[in-house]
Parts: sequence; C-alpha cells; structure tokens
Amino acid sequence: MGSIVVLIGGLASILLGANLLVDGAGSLAKRFNVSNLIIGLTVVAFGTSTPELAVSVYSGLTGQPDMAIGNVVGSNIFNVMVILGLTALVLPIRVQTSTVFKEIPFAMLGALLLFAGVNDPWIDGTQPAVLSRIDSIFLLGFFAIFMYYIFELTKKQETLEVEPAIEQRALLLSVLLLIGGLVLLVAGGRWTVDGAVDIAAMLQIDPSVVALTIVATGTSLPELATSMVAAYKGNSDMAIGNVVGSCIFNVFMILGIAGLVQPLTLGNIDNVDLIVCVISGIALQIFAINHHISRWEGGLLFLLYCAYVAFLLW
Repeated sequence: MGSIVVLIGGLASILLGANLLVDGAGSLAKRFNVSNLIIGLTVVAFGTSTPELAVSVYSGLTGQPDMAIGNVVGSNIFNVMVILGLTALVLPIRVQTSTVFKEIPFAMLGALLLFAGVNDPWIDGTQPAVLSRIDSIFLLGFFAIFMYYIFELTKKQETLEVEPAIEQRALLLSVLLLIGGLVLLVAGGRWTVDGAVDIAAMLQIDPSVVALTIVATGTSLPELATSMVAAYKGNSDMAIGNVVGSCIFNVFMILGIAGLVQPLTLGNIDNVDLIVCVISGIALQIFAINHHISRWEGGLLFLLYCAYVAFLLW
C-alpha cells in the first residue's frame, strides 16, 4: 500500500511541478519580452514533456535504465494507441497534410532510430545493447532539426491559432514558481521510480512492465487530458498535434538528454516493445493517410493496446 501511495504521490508531484515550471518560466519569459511564439515552442512544449524527463533521467542515474527507456517507449505506445484511439472514439480526427507527410513520419523516424540505437548486438555485434552518449547526441541533433522546422512553419502563419495562456506575474513569484516546479519534478521523479520498483517487487513482475504501463500512463496524463478536451471542442489539429509532438519530444529530447547524462542499457525492455512502438507509428501513418482517423480505427488502436498489455502480463 505504501508503495502505491509513493507512486501516486510521485506522479502527482511531477504533474504539479510541470505546471508550476511552465507558469514560472513563461512568466519570466513574458517579463523579458519573449514572444508568445517562442514561449509556445520552448517553455510550454518542454513543460508537457518534463514528466517523462524527470522519470527517465532519475531512472538512468539510479541504475534503472529499463525504467528510463520503458517510460518513453510505453508513453509513445500509450499516446498513439490509447490517447488517439479514445480521442477518435469521442470524435473522428481530421489530419492535416503536413502532419501526414512530415510530423508523423518524423515520429516514426524517432522510433526506428531508437530501435537501431539500442540494438548494437544486432547491428555491429558489440555488447551490451546501450543507448550511448553518441546516440544521444545524434537524437538531440534531430530534435534541433525538428524545432527549426516548427519555428519556420509557425513563422509562415500570420498569427498563432492558439496562444499559450501565460500570465505575467511578479518577479519574485515567477522565480518561486520556477524553483518550486523544479523541486517537485526532481522529488516526483524519485518517488515515481522508487514506488514503481517497489510495486514490481511486490507483485513479482519485471520493473520494465511497470515502466511500460503504469508509469507511462501516469506521465502521459497531460497529453490525454489535452487531446480529449481538444477533440470534444472539435479541435482535431490540437488533438493529434499534441500526441505526435509528444512522441517526437519523448524520443529525441527526453532520451537524448537522459542518455547524455547517463548511457542507458536496454535492460529488460524487449525488442517486442520497441517493435510495438514502431508498429503504432506505422498504424497511425496508415490510418492518417486519408487525412482522417475514424471511430473504428480509434477503436482498433485501443484494442491493440489492450492486447499488448495482456501480452506483457501473460
């Protein structure tokens, strides 16, 4: 029972810390006359990815690399199969041409590069399977390319369709929010990983399974809430853009930073998990090719996730 409380408390601390971090950093950016565009592309986008970052970095530093990689892989699978699946069930999703031919393929590229990066024994015969610092720098390089693409894409628009709701607060309050958010993220990351490891030991299951399911679900709650609300309000672009963008951030930025801090061995994360991550991207690409994800396609994605979880627990 105590481990469950620690895990829930850790996830809650991460989510609260991410919100405080966004509010504080955004307020400081406003105070120094940084545009809404830059805030949206940096502070807000980074803030929604900090739950995965906190868990992955702490996991790597404390000798739980499978938790670090499993959190990202599980989050990406959850994002596509559950979040988009349930979102499409609420309201069929319209998909823009740029999303079909640019953003979704970029997310698929991330899954493929991750698969290649941690499969050194298959590719060149070296041991062990590890996401090295060189691999991580490579991922961060692709992330920089993606951010440049987004910046150039947004500059071509006369106005942002949705501006980040960032309020300028008093300087001291902004700094306190920023520091408080960082403290909660660090503490929450520790509690989440410790609680997940204890639960895995208590249930006598592999920690990687907990990372791929419980932890991944918890750190994906912001994306789930955002996409479901966006779909309910008829904003399909935000619903799918939020998920695809999160998948890209998770692999290129989160694992890039985590692997740079501490090289990550594959641990008990199986290639089956990585292949499911790739398959989820391929399924999304196939469903979105007609610029539309229907209710039955959303239902199929969700059922595929249920089958995957059943396989993990078998």
